[in-house]
Amino acid sequence: MKNIIKSTFVLFAASLLVQSCSKFEEINRDPKSANEAQVEVEYALNGSIIGAQMNPDVAERSFVLYWKTGGRQHRQGGLSSGGYDDGWTTAYYNSVSGWLNGVNLAVELATKRIGTDAEKPYTKNLLQVSRIWRAYLLSEMSDNFGPIPIKAFQGVNPEFVSVKDVYYYLLQELKESIAAIDESVANTDEVKKYDPAFAFDYNKWKRYGNSLRMRLAMRLSEVDPGKAKTEFEEAANSGLLLTESSQIFKVQEKPGWDDLTGVMSREWNAQLISATLNNLYVNLGGVPSAAQLPDSLQSHIKPANWAGLRFLNHFSQRTNEPMAGYWFDGLQNTIDPRAYKTFIIPGQFNNPDFCPYGGDNAKTTVRSLDDFGDINAAYTWNATTTGDWGTKGAKNKVYTFEGTNPRLALRFRNSTAQRIFFAPWETYFLLAEGSVRGWTTPMTAQAAYEAGIGSSFEYWGVSQFLGTYLASQAYNNDGTSVSWTHTVEPGATHTMNYKDGYTGTAGTVNIAYPVNTLYKNGAVRNDQLTKIITQKFIAQVPWLPLESWSDQRRLGLPFYENPAIENPLPNLPGLTAANFMTSNIQFFPQRIKYPSSLASSNANGYAQATALLNGTDAILTPLWWAKH
Repeated sequence: MKNIIKSTFVLFAASLLVQSCSKFEEINRDPKSANEAQVEVEYALNGSIIGAQMNPDVAERSFVLYWKTGGRQHRQGGLSSGGYDDGWTTAYYNSVSGWLNGVNLAVELATKRIGTDAEKPYTKNLLQVSRIWRAYLLSEMSDNFGPIPIKAFQGVNPEFVSVKDVYYYLLQELKESIAAIDESVANTDEVKKYDPAFAFDYNKWKRYGNSLRMRLAMRLSEVDPGKAKTEFEEAANSGLLLTESSQIFKVQEKPGWDDLTGVMSREWNAQLISATLNNLYVNLGGVPSAAQLPDSLQSHIKPANWAGLRFLNHFSQRTNEPMAGYWFDGLQNTIDPRAYKTFIIPGQFNNPDFCPYGGDNAKTTVRSLDDFGDINAAYTWNATTTGDWGTKGAKNKVYTFEGTNPRLALRFRNSTAQRIFFAPWETYFLLAEGSVRGWTTPMTAQAAYEAGIGSSFEYWGVSQFLGTYLASQAYNNDGTSVSWTHTVEPGATHTMNYKDGYTGTAGTVNIAYPVNTLYKNGAVRNDQLTKIITQKFIAQVPWLPLESWSDQRRLGLPFYENPAIENPLPNLPGLTAANFMTSNIQFFPQRIKYPSSLASSNANGYAQATALLNGTDAILTPLWWAKH
């Protein structure tokens, strides 16, 4: 009978999590269709956590096409140029509603059973774990849309609340739930199976909860610094933070087509390296490519200060991307050692992490520049802007092609990895930022910053380069170095060598470091906060793109190059041929629009939500906590 009950709930949970939730009020609907006594708290919580791994349909649309694009973890048009697809949004919106239904059911069941004969030794703890998980889901939902409902199962349509109210609620929920967990409670192996992240290790849940509380508190740093400081300091000095690799909140993916299938597994998504990320990688850390690559690739490494081949008729220059107009005809002399682990060199077919997705295109490295001739991109390293390249793009068969660009490693595409929701490096970078802000933290800013880099290097298996890296004063393409104590600003430009791609004529050029007018009016490129966010951005690739996007919305860091503007971009009307060398929040997506079905299915709720946005229901409307 026990197995039958479990099977019944599995079917119920599957129905719950994939049902068509076309209206926001469905978050508020009592989802129990099975006998309540048959449903265990851990089953409902498990269904919510597993569902949030996202089946391939939802993952492609939200994780890949929205978050990784908005977070500039790969090169992709659409959202990065202000584009939007109501179907993509609906897929995510339906799903997150289902995940919240599941975790709210867990909360409701646990609350009802406490103090009754149905209470089990672990029921109170599962209630608190469910509240922590719900806090994460609500933050994820709000960071996409803005105002959302936070109350459910009240028998009426949910009330939308402001982003400020959402965050105040989540911070209080985390504070209370962490304090209420009893670590002395022991669970059976049977119960542990229903927590795919921590197997109900309550110490780890408390650590995750405190680190999550720091994340959410830091989100308020620019708009509500007093609240941010108070909440952050309480969590940071709790003595229980997620600081070790054994404590990573991660869930094992698996091949197939269900909620555990890899979030980046769709073979038709090229997932090319972005120009944003590449400009952070190149020349950062002082570790030469010669020390990272096999003998077979040594001859392809270019000298320092090499810009590449200049093709002004085939590469757009209407962008503030510092290397616009150049194609790099080899491998970078010096690059962050995580780059070659994350993205695989074109033509490196013998690399076990080379991704063959795309068939013949993945292994085709020779492509043409019309009116010029062929280019062989094997063993080269390039990244280009999104946007509208006009006639230059039409003649360029190289810059967006799968086989001619570094692409995401196979290990993240083939559904065999563990999807990460929170890792130690984020804890350390949050502590470093808090310390830089003058908040009380358990370690110095430098110690936390370097520990964050060390944690990331451990994950990537490149710790042998850590000493050299931490001491490096070399500037990357954005003008930022690694060394904590090296805060000397770069000059406005740096001299590089190049060849004219058409004539072969050699020359020198002064390449400007980008002016990020979103941060300190563009006057600062190498202060300690820029270093922290640079390292945090790199470390979060490829698992936490929503956090990368949120940091850029909050701070204007790291530098995001503007999309190319050879022709006007209809969804970014503020970006023009006259201002593309400046940065402006109206040039970057700020949120996701609500699904179109909301206005028709819940007109009052939609009116509430848009009023609380303090702006129109549009991609370019900043959220409350974002840089304005």
